[in-house]
Amino acid sequence: MAAREQYAQILVNRILALCKSRGISVNKLSEMSGVSQSTLDNLVNGKTFNPRICTLHRIALAFGMTVSEFLNFKDLNDFSFEDILDD
Repeated sequence: MAAREQYAQILVNRILALCKSRGISVNKLSEMSGVSQSTLDNLVNGKTFNPRICTLHRIALAFGMTVSEFLNFKDLNDFSFEDILDD
């Protein structure tokens, strides 16, 4: 798996974990965030590797978080972004 795919999967895992912990579906997240179902489906299903910052912002707000809080977790903090630059 390429580094950018690993990075995207880390974000997907974060989204799915937050959905699970809050008892909501990805469809409900779409409604709450205003992010289209197709955009979320593309991200979750590995068709999109680089979500836009405004998409991440809307998702974070739907979870009652800032973008900083949403992106501040161990798996992402441990990820080497240098690997993406080498892809």
